Amino acid sequence: MDASLLRRYAALIVEVGANVQPGQTVWIVAEPRAAPLVRLVAAAAYERGARFVDPWYFDPEVKRIRLERADEATLGFVPSWYGRRLLDLGDAHGVRISITPQVPPGLLAGIDPARAGRDALPSLAENFQVINARTTNWTVVPWPSTEWAQLVHPGVDADTAMALLEEQLVYVLRLDEPDPAAAWHARLAELHDAGARIDAHRFDALRFEGPGTDLTVGLLPTSRFASETPGMRTVDGIVHAPNLPTEEVTSSPDPARAEGVVTATKPLDVGGTLVRDLRVRFEGGRAVEIEGDGAGALRTRAASDDGASRLGEVALVDREGRIGKTGTVFFNTLLDENAASHLALGNAYGIYVGDADRDRINRSAIHIDFMVGGDDVSVSGLKSDGISVPVLRGGVWQV
Repeated sequence: MDASLLRRYAALIVEVGANVQPGQTVWIVAEPRAAPLVRLVAAAAYERGARFVDPWYFDPEVKRIRLERADEATLGFVPSWYGRRLLDLGDAHGVRISITPQVPPGLLAGIDPARAGRDALPSLAENFQVINARTTNWTVVPWPSTEWAQLVHPGVDADTAMALLEEQLVYVLRLDEPDPAAAWHARLAELHDAGARIDAHRFDALRFEGPGTDLTVGLLPTSRFASETPGMRTVDGIVHAPNLPTEEVTSSPDPARAEGVVTATKPLDVGGTLVRDLRVRFEGGRAVEIEGDGAGALRTRAASDDGASRLGEVALVDREGRIGKTGTVFFNTLLDENAASHLALGNAYGIYVGDADRDRINRSAIHIDFMVGGDDVSVSGLKSDGISVPVLRGGVWQV
């Protein structure tokens, strides 16, 4: 991106994504090559009145070195001060900005997937505790890297691949709009309206049907797809957009009710390990079979705690979003999950249920989304009396 466009992007992250407020501490997590964006985000945050900007650079090459050389018994170790730093930020009601990918997809090729799955860094278990406390305004945004660009656009030289990926990011981030912030506020309002239409039916469950897929996901009595406002709201009333870009309407399901089989419709990146042809079978809410090329990384994560093999999210995506319109598989969950309906193993978000069900949502140290939707996957809403209502057909809303 040229300098002018990059400044517009940084302003969008600070103003719409994180919605930084005067006096807040801002924590930015990125890989070292994202430094040009980190610096402009820092400048925009200070212009908004931030008290302090704290960049934390995570080196993915050092992660690979650890996986190649460290004793396997040590791969799950995380220094205690990592988690304390995040909890302290929550106590201070600060800001979290995550620039992804921090580990480029495919960087861990050649590493045994099961071994790679033992090292979840830079993901931290405390992250979900802070999210559900709603004490931070946060956002996740993309930044291109050479490895990522060449995976998305093979067969061309590195410079061409980067140019193609950057062009696509400009489009999906709506940076081509005269006022990107206004464009995002309008899109967030559209997604909120779609969620409200689903909520009006008070479905007991959702059923996904398609090639290799017949899965029913139960909902809690107060599961909702439209939160209080477009975007998320903190306990201090700060409205922010957790993902830029975003094209989804999402909710927290009943972790005890998932039955059937689901086949992923896109590859999945698990912390640098690519999983292809993923197939998951659920019984009694738990993933009892996880198969596919590279699936060892996901199986390891799903065995990390009691809630890791249960669902913490169900999200629906129609075909009108910009990411899907590119026709590109990005091998990056932030983008691919907003091109197709998806599920997530692990921790649920308390904002998507009412107070009566907050203690029933899934709890885990992981949250891993995988894509299950597409034009040939139908989604129906099931009511408690057995009536089935079409929700998505051919990627088009039916509600």
